[in-house]
Amino acid sequence: MVEWTAVTGMAAVALGMALMPGPNMFYLVSRALSQGRRAGVVSLCGVAAGFLTYLVAAVAGLTAVFTTVPVAYTVLKFGGAVYLLYLAWQAFRPGAGSPFTPRPLKPVSGLRLFSMGYVTNLLNPKIAMLYVSLLPQFVEPERGAVAAQSLWLGLVQVTVAVAVNGVIMLSAASLSRFLTGRPGWMRAQRAVMGGVLAGFAVKLAVEPHRV
Repeated sequence: MVEWTAVTGMAAVALGMALMPGPNMFYLVSRALSQGRRAGVVSLCGVAAGFLTYLVAAVAGLTAVFTTVPVAYTVLKFGGAVYLLYLAWQAFRPGAGSPFTPRPLKPVSGLRLFSMGYVTNLLNPKIAMLYVSLLPQFVEPERGAVAAQSLWLGLVQVTVAVAVNGVIMLSAASLSRFLTGRPGWMRAQRAVMGGVLAGFAVKLAVEPHRV
């Protein structure tokens, strides 16, 4: 059974990552601004399907890896910490773009909107790294089936990511107007999220091994 500390930890990391501008956010905001909220919602459904595709693949793979090569847990643990530090640097680095000044997109059909959201997420390397490197940080093999724990924790991440991207997408027009001429707000947001991710990276690297 998954502990609440693992659930809240995964939710916090997922929140920090979701608030960092990336391909999904750029695409969803661009689509909502250029074709309306309905188009953004359909695109978001495609993004959610992409998350679930990666999650199912990762759960199956992690179960096999932990069963056959227990030391892989430790390798993935430190790999996840390094990955969080990389994301923190991406937040801190100067010159990072804002999703609220996107390029216009040509209107397309609902099916294509869903497909483009799905493909945008599948082609995002951060998502693959998220499940392969970060899920093991919150899974405790001694507490039961790795697959079940991974699935529940992955669903926490999907819920947080879809909710955050949905709120940002639906508020895109208002946020775009507010942030125009206020670059300090975006820098502050990125600094806070970078600090959160860096803190989790250090915590995960120094906490005792659980296997």
